[in-house]
Amino acid sequence: MTDRLQGSLYTKIDKKLAVTTFGHPNANSFPLELLNRLTKEIDALSENEEVSIILLKSEGDRAFCAGASFDELLAVSNEEEGKRFFEGFAHLFLAMRRCKKLIIGRAQGKAVGGGVGLLATLDYVFATETASIKLSELSLGIGPFVIAPAILRKAGQATLNELFMAPDQWKSAYWAQQKGLIARVFENTKDMDEAIDLFIVTLLKSNPVALSEMKRITWQHTEHWEQELINNAAISGKLVLSEQTRLMLEKLKNK
Repeated sequence: MTDRLQGSLYTKIDKKLAVTTFGHPNANSFPLELLNRLTKEIDALSENEEVSIILLKSEGDRAFCAGASFDELLAVSNEEEGKRFFEGFAHLFLAMRRCKKLIIGRAQGKAVGGGVGLLATLDYVFATETASIKLSELSLGIGPFVIAPAILRKAGQATLNELFMAPDQWKSAYWAQQKGLIARVFENTKDMDEAIDLFIVTLLKSNPVALSEMKRITWQHTEHWEQELINNAAISGKLVLSEQTRLMLEKLKNK
């Protein structure tokens, strides 16, 4: 746990299942410190022999993840700071990619920008009908550069194009399911949580070595991410300093 302005993160491990919960008072958005802490947590759980499956969820019953912290984006004063911030998302996605354990996601509400990237990088996602997604980056004068490879891998070029070229449009949970970004959609959280419990109980009966090997196989041909995501973070870090982006961030922050 830490200062609420930097978000919260905690993990509970029981019977080979690690339940990791992140949160932030601003719609579960990510300041850099929280990104870094979650990255370290994923790396630690990957090597923890007491863990076979990871369930990743966010706090509350509304937004799943609002992506990047507007406060921190507005505080960026030079390209190096910008690059460092967006590298936070890059390193998180890379940790999820190299993690030896399957990471299951629970999405109870909206996901924006980096939150959509998080969904795309999870191995399997459960969601409710209230979940929806949007890539708003283009409307801010930047682009979903770090997120793009994750969406391309899971949902393809057409889906990425539709999301990044329509930054003002929310896509429903069922649309995301059709595109492969979400696996299963439920009417309410009760039904979703019951299905998650059953799903994980079934997975935990499997050979953990087999699960780990299948995880490795499903992430083949993403080795280029190690450099690509870092390079893409530099693009975002430069664009976030533009006057258009600063004005849009201020406008959205003050809504």
